[in-house]
Amino acid sequence: MTTELIRKARELRNRQTRAESLVWSVLRANRLCNKKFRRQHPVHPFVADFACCELALIVEIDGGYHDYTYEDDTHRQQYLEAQGWRVLRFSNEEVIDDVEAVAIAIAKSMGLKPTYGPHIEVRSGMRSHRLTNSPKSR
Repeated sequence: MTTELIRKARELRNRQTRAESLVWSVLRANRLCNKKFRRQHPVHPFVADFACCELALIVEIDGGYHDYTYEDDTHRQQYLEAQGWRVLRFSNEEVIDDVEAVAIAIAKSMGLKPTYGPHIEVRSGMRSHRLTNSPKSR
């Protein structure tokens, strides 16, 4: 792993988007299904938004600029999948509109029942989402 790639990952951590912040509040500290995720994780030659190394799972959050980088994103995803990673993509809008649905989709992609531990409160703008092991998340 190059020093430049590590520098880039640190820079991206320092300027994460609102959607990335919401997803990180769900994934950090083994909160979702007790799985460890890393934020802005270098996977040479790229930096993944979130990665669960144990399950070789990458979660990407696509902002509006991804409309213009579709071809690059496709090549990047094909490369990562060839390296053994599974890649899930969510748009900023999906995350901001319903971060719990995104969390459920991530858990299901891992083949696990969505569980959160301990209680997580996620703030998106003026709204607050309380993620619990409610019937909706089962």
